[in-house]
Amino acid sequence: MPVRRSAALELAARVLRTEAAAVGRLVEGLDARFEQAVALLAGCRGRVIVTGMGKSGLICRKIAATFASTGTPAFFLHPAEALHGDLGAVTADDVVVAVSYGGETSEVVRLAEIVKRLGAGLIGMTGTPGSTLAHVADVHLDCAVDAEACPLNLAPTASTTAALALGDALAMVLLTEKGFVADDFAHRHPGGSLGKRLMRVDQLMHAGDSMPRVAEDTVLRDVIYEMSRKGLGMTCVTDTHGRLAGLVTDGDLRRLMMRDEDITRRTAREMMTRGPVTITGDVLAAAALQVMEVRRITSVPVVGGDGRPVGVLHIHDLWRTELF
Repeated sequence: MPVRRSAALELAARVLRTEAAAVGRLVEGLDARFEQAVALLAGCRGRVIVTGMGKSGLICRKIAATFASTGTPAFFLHPAEALHGDLGAVTADDVVVAVSYGGETSEVVRLAEIVKRLGAGLIGMTGTPGSTLAHVADVHLDCAVDAEACPLNLAPTASTTAALALGDALAMVLLTEKGFVADDFAHRHPGGSLGKRLMRVDQLMHAGDSMPRVAEDTVLRDVIYEMSRKGLGMTCVTDTHGRLAGLVTDGDLRRLMMRDEDITRRTAREMMTRGPVTITGDVLAAAALQVMEVRRITSVPVVGGDGRPVGVLHIHDLWRTELF
């Protein structure tokens, strides 16, 4: 006999299905109004201001944060606080995104009317196309749901999920419209695990005087001195044009000593490994780590477009970012 699911699991499944259906309904309702909203946001000369009361206000905070982290200056404005002195934050160059499921929240409607008088753009997100907010907005986005996920059909659940998803859709389309790329994202997320994943090689590599480098005709004693001074267990070898010709590593020195009793007269050209693995400075640290793991190397030269070494990335540099 199959084990019957508990009442708690049944209810949880129903909540998730209801909220998933609410988001699915948004897909069916996408039309020219969404494109108009994106155009209004893309043309904003000031900042995007997101506002809403109660649970909608909490959703608005997240929408504003998503805009801000993906290249669109944005912040949350509490509608009640705006009506009691914070209206100075709104200018004619701004676009306001107002969220109210019923479209009649008094503080939001009053703020929307003032926003229109100021000359700022207004996008209304409601579940009621015939509401005051829907009518006063320059663009109205319908985020209506068939029912809340709440068993009493009272607590904002499916409706807030729908508003959040619609806000994410706006932010992601706007991100693409602006040509926002991973590098831009990295600049806005310097801290935490996400920032570490998005760090580039040129932010971690040993460059300038800290990069080990010798010429092809450098003798053994000076090769060893350069490797010891820089402490990376290797050195780049450059040709007469300054381009990377090869590498000398601790392993190269050991192997040479095993097969040649007198290596004191050897030059870097005779000891080096030719055609080493290289990377460029714009490579993400995580991708560089993968290259080093696959090739089983602990250091990799970083080269510019002209083939000249600009730095060296060591496995220890990646350990310090906690990518492992």
